[in-house]
Amino acid sequence: MMKPAEELILYQMKEENVFWDFIRVLEEAQIERPPKEEIRALCYDSLHKLIELTASHGFEGNLWHTYLTYLIVNHENAYSIACEIRGRVEGSINAFALHDFAIFKELFDIDLGQASEALGIPLLKAVEDYRRVAGIGKVFNTRIRDRIVQLSVKLKETSSPEEFQQAVTEFYKDFGVGVLGLHKAFRIVHKESGPKVEPITNIAHVHLDDLVGYEIAKAKLIENTEAFVKGKKANNCLLYGDAGTGKSTSIKAVINQYYSQGLRMIEVYKHQFQDLNPLIAQIKNRNYRFIIYMDDLSFEEFEIEYKYLKAVIEGGLEKKPDNILIYATSNRRHLVRERFRDKEELEDDLHKNDTVQEKLSLVGRFGVTIYYGAPTPAEFREIVVSLAQKAGIVMPKEQLLAQANQWELSHGGLSGRTAQQFIDYLLGRE
Repeated sequence: MMKPAEELILYQMKEENVFWDFIRVLEEAQIERPPKEEIRALCYDSLHKLIELTASHGFEGNLWHTYLTYLIVNHENAYSIACEIRGRVEGSINAFALHDFAIFKELFDIDLGQASEALGIPLLKAVEDYRRVAGIGKVFNTRIRDRIVQLSVKLKETSSPEEFQQAVTEFYKDFGVGVLGLHKAFRIVHKESGPKVEPITNIAHVHLDDLVGYEIAKAKLIENTEAFVKGKKANNCLLYGDAGTGKSTSIKAVINQYYSQGLRMIEVYKHQFQDLNPLIAQIKNRNYRFIIYMDDLSFEEFEIEYKYLKAVIEGGLEKKPDNILIYATSNRRHLVRERFRDKEELEDDLHKNDTVQEKLSLVGRFGVTIYYGAPTPAEFREIVVSLAQKAGIVMPKEQLLAQANQWELSHGGLSGRTAQQFIDYLLGRE
């Protein structure tokens, strides 16, 4: 008889109904007696839930092993969080982890074919070699899905609980644990219990080399980000300048480049600033580095959210966590819009200098500011040629540039975005 799963200490599965239903079915299959109808019904129901989870996540192979692996890599507990990014840790907690992994090892070693025969349910054995339908499974991207499937195969091949523990711990070190470990970028969703992070599973796989030009700007961004991921002092960063010049692309490229070094990104919108403090409380003690990303940040003169943002960035009694920075993009250098009539109103303000400084002080909270200007005509042509080459477009250079010039005159002017839209237009005509 296998060890009871109820003895799990760190990896308790209280909310995992599929896990407990399958455990009950497998325990009954080991008893030498005709299976009860309720157990057969429970087995069919468990298979249904397992197939549904498999379809939504895109798993294949031995679904029982993959499901157990999925539970292990997503379970945030004292051991898994201690090991994320850092790897194996010392201390008594290893004994408790080994105890749990011994139970999981037995669960991996269960012969589903024998259980299938004992219960008289042939389809139970089919779980051992499942082939997914192409094109389904959107909960995880293929990178994460494949890593979980590969780990499940590796865990099956382990010969002892100690080897099993080593394989899991190496996974935690390389990829992390739970939602924050398995994904690169997140958005905030507001639940009844408060704000939670939700993974963004479809991120553009852009890299800084894909952005033609802006070498000085990219170098400043890389220098600040590398200092941050290495645990050195780094600054909040504001990328500002003309529209369509690659500010947002640069930040997306940063998360792709430094994800493997423990960098994560959380996208926050202006209306969610009230959720920043509880969000920071959730992530400040994790072993990742977080960039809170604010795209196209600006404030009208009547909006006061910028005051709240200032307080979150550096205000308050509590020390700002070392593993959190704010990166923002904006078309405005000073973020808070000012009009000529504002100057007239300031004449009636007894402390007009204080009023001006209050609006300007938000930018001062960003220690690094990087300018992205519109390209010159020569730079625009260079961008077009580079993008066309990467897209595999075969066209005489003179013809390509002539059409690009016509396009930009009626589509927003000189910018990297306009160049990309032109290339997309050409691709759509092929």
